[in-house]
Amino acid sequence: MEDSVQIRCTRCKNVFRDRAKRLQNGYSRQCPSCEIVLFFDEDSHDSNIKRAMRTARRARNELRESEGVSARMAAAAPRRYGGRSASSSRGTEDDDAD
Repeated sequence: MEDSVQIRCTRCKNVFRDRAKRLQNGYSRQCPSCEIVLFFDEDSHDSNIKRAMRTARRARNELRESEGVSARMAAAAPRRYGGRSASSSRGTEDDDAD
């Protein structure tokens, strides 16, 4: 699952990407090409901003669902001991020689 969203600049029309977790109400980002500051708000009049916010919300929901599924699978999986086991031959030769 990809966690980035395409954003189209309102001024220069170039497309760049930003993380879906960042794109929430009140977030602002500078366009990398024309350096205008874009303000992200759900109630924006700009269709490019609305589309980016909608896509980011959808991506966050999908990420949450996939994390929930993987957490449930990890909790259901049996645990195995992966540590080192004690060696039975350690120290027995020296004790028998005395």
